[in-house]
Amino acid sequence: QVQLVESGGGSVQAGGSLRLSCSAFGYTGGIVYMAWFRQAPGKEREGVGTITIDGRTKYADSVKGRFTLSEDRAKNTLYLQMNSLKPEDTAMYYCAADFKARQWPLLLDVSTYQYWGQGTQVTVSS
Repeated sequence: QVQLVESGGGSVQAGGSLRLSCSAFGYTGGIVYMAWFRQAPGKEREGVGTITIDGRTKYADSVKGRFTLSEDRAKNTLYLQMNSLKPEDTAMYYCAADFKARQWPLLLDVSTYQYWGQGTQVTVSS
């Protein structure tokens, strides 16, 4: 079992920055992928970015060049640095993790991930 705890959300004006954190607890040694998803009201949950056990990253087109994933493996923590935020980035952001190897195109699919955090709200005002 893995528990994921997100933090760092908040309210910011357009053009601003936030850094989200996701701390993993429990059986973290088997994690192959960790990712961030987001869900805006009335919309489906969508992948933002994922990082593999060997450090490769994959981002949604909507955040490329603005968001950056990083990790501190000693702390079992994943970070999402969000710059140049836009009102359309407003959503609940969720951290996710999984143990199973998947094909690259599936790494931003909701169905790929078994473990989820409770989410942290990000609100970007214009």
